Amino acid sequence: MREGASALKRRVVGAWARTFRSLHQRNYRAYFVGQAFSVVGTWMQRIGQDWLVLQITDSPLALGVSLLCQFLPMLVGGVWAGVVIDRVDTRRLILLTQAVQALLAAGLAVLALTGTVTLLAVYALALGLGIVSTFDVPARHAFVPELVGDDDIVNAQALNSLVNNVGRLLGPAVAGLLIVVAGVGVTFVANAVSFAAVLIGLLVMDTSALRRASVVARAPGQARAGLQYVWRQQQLRAALVLVALASVFGQNFRVVFPLLAADVFSGGPDVYGLLTAVMGLGAVAGGLVVASAVHTSSRLLVVVYVLFSVTNIVLGVAPTLAVAIGVVLVLGATNIAVNSVARSLMQVDTAPGMRGRVMAIYSLVFLGGTPIGGPLLGLLCEVLGVRTAQALSGVVCLAGTAIVAPRLCRRGADPVTKSMVDAEGSTTADGDK
Repeated sequence: MREGASALKRRVVGAWARTFRSLHQRNYRAYFVGQAFSVVGTWMQRIGQDWLVLQITDSPLALGVSLLCQFLPMLVGGVWAGVVIDRVDTRRLILLTQAVQALLAAGLAVLALTGTVTLLAVYALALGLGIVSTFDVPARHAFVPELVGDDDIVNAQALNSLVNNVGRLLGPAVAGLLIVVAGVGVTFVANAVSFAAVLIGLLVMDTSALRRASVVARAPGQARAGLQYVWRQQQLRAALVLVALASVFGQNFRVVFPLLAADVFSGGPDVYGLLTAVMGLGAVAGGLVVASAVHTSSRLLVVVYVLFSVTNIVLGVAPTLAVAIGVVLVLGATNIAVNSVARSLMQVDTAPGMRGRVMAIYSLVFLGGTPIGGPLLGLLCEVLGVRTAQALSGVVCLAGTAIVAPRLCRRGADPVTKSMVDAEGSTTADGDK
């Protein structure tokens, strides 16, 4: 009995150490702790901003415009932001973007607390946040290999996703309580303060231990070179197609869940909230599983993507709420697995001098697909019914996997990697010399 208990304890300790191994590195630990605080604040501001717009206008259209202001800069300038990221010190860029976001949150807090806020001011600050995020989001993705190295990229990315999903659970709950008790302006104060944790984490890092990529010299055509780089490598291109399909069809849960709650299971906000919470719990569990993986691969992405697609289909035909809850739990786990593995794979398969541009393109596709897929899926739900539309989304994702899997799982390195980026990360693509 004692030997069995000891063996079990060793396995548990080993699994725990393997899952959180990136935290053994000082720089990543500082970054992780800062992000843990900041993500909660970010979700608090998202809830507060949406509520503030509805308080001012009581208009769903105005709420949609505020979201457009926040995402439009990424759609317009995402690729060029990647060029900037490859040209500068990533840590210093993140210090700047985080500080500017803190100032924007503080500005919105002052306007809300003094009662001088207007809809135009909210739009302007949302647009400013969107512009800064266009640089901040891909820069933070590209910064991960500098913190942990290639061997632990999949682990670090999974832990980052884990933090984001825990923040998604905690942030809205805390924001809702603060809005009731102290008013919406306090959520913006909390977000502004939360950025201090990230800034401190970045400042206390051991910069000599960072695995910095060579800064790419300024040259014409570097944005186009980034697009060509992704397009010419079959694995990157195939992974990006899967990310796009998931973003447009498979991840618009804010459209599907309310309709499932109301139209299929005859519930209300309580059922919607339950589905959302279960989704978050599944994401946390999935994040822990992915974080325990030692390596990433194209085949792993295909496997988790197939599971994600099938789970979407099963959700569309779930006969009861109890079954749907179980399916949503799995959906949350497979969703975070797809995102973590795809993001890690694109970083591992990318030359260091291209990571800023590649991650900017990834962020563009990942975030840009939602504004497109939301209205599209809403239209499908209206025409075909929510069950059929949800199942069809899974079918589209599954069909996409069947098409790109042979290219994604091809053995051997793509020769484009060496022909397009030299040892120092300078672009040498056709037409860009």
